[in-house]
Amino acid sequence: MKKVLFVATVVKLHIMVFHIPYLEWFKKNGYEVHVAARNDYENKKECSIPFCDKFFDLPFERSPLKKNNIYVQRELKKIIDINKYEIIHCHTPMGGALTRIAAREARKNGTRVIYTAHGFHFYTGAPLINWLLYYPVERWLARYVDVLITINKEDYERAKSFKAKKLEYVPGVGIETGKFQNIDIDREEKRKSIGLINDDFMIISVGELNKNKNHQVVIEAIAKLKNDNVKYVLCGQGPLENELKKLAHELKIEQQIKFLGFRKDIPELMNVADLFAFPSFREGLSLSLMEAMTSGLPVICSEIRGNVDLIEEGKGGFLIQSTNIFDISEKINKFYRDKNLRDLYASYNKHLINKFSIENVINEMAKIYEER
Repeated sequence: MKKVLFVATVVKLHIMVFHIPYLEWFKKNGYEVHVAARNDYENKKECSIPFCDKFFDLPFERSPLKKNNIYVQRELKKIIDINKYEIIHCHTPMGGALTRIAAREARKNGTRVIYTAHGFHFYTGAPLINWLLYYPVERWLARYVDVLITINKEDYERAKSFKAKKLEYVPGVGIETGKFQNIDIDREEKRKSIGLINDDFMIISVGELNKNKNHQVVIEAIAKLKNDNVKYVLCGQGPLENELKKLAHELKIEQQIKFLGFRKDIPELMNVADLFAFPSFREGLSLSLMEAMTSGLPVICSEIRGNVDLIEEGKGGFLIQSTNIFDISEKINKFYRDKNLRDLYASYNKHLINKFSIENVINEMAKIYEER
């Protein structure tokens, strides 16, 4: 039986979020499906990967300086040498780097290695250290793949100078539009369950509470509005949670900020919100932004790589500078005061997102997987 190996740094926050439809595709097409990643569930027993025949729990570290990664690379090479995969598809910076190194000999024996860059760490406006550390590594490792896939136009143009055997642009990892559009929900009851009333203006953000996601700028922008009807709902966990709560308290708007933690009901929450806020400093092609678009939400997001592939200024939302608190406050207020504008932008996003649907992306990926 043909075998495929999917590799990423973690299971819960990557494999489970992005890759289950692709594992299913391989399973339906007669492959034995293997996954290598770190079990990042707090309760390790919760780790159950659909369509996966064999899971290798490896202690990947995000930092390239961690010694564990030396062990992971050696274990990956053993796994690859023993199983003789037809295809290896790797993801995430460390998962992708260690796999490409480990699979060098396997490629000589016919294994096809595919790497999807979900957003290079070097990008327009990135810190110099990112360019010094990540750019030469990615450029060097590109020669060890059969297909390098980029999911936004900026990365695609930059990767043209790399020595990958083949370069492809695929519009993201695919969004299940039906999951977010065909929802029958009691808006008032759902809002009540998270401490909001029907008349509140609900802004939602989805993502890890970290420095890159830049949630604090939205909190500061809301404070400037001095409007108790504006509520900000954050879905996600992360190292900055306490700091963000402290900021809301200091600005005396803690009653307007709702920290919901990790949620499994994102489609329902999206469907009872009024606006999606996404002021990140760096993105590849954000799944949560696509989820907001398919849910019929207007958007305020940073004018960065990936976001500009999805949001058209003045049609589906407003593109802002990540640190411009005044502008963000002004744009929130504009949406708050104009329901017709919200509806117009929401309709545009629901139409535009169709080209990023899971069906379209899987069809594109199937062509790559089936190449010989």
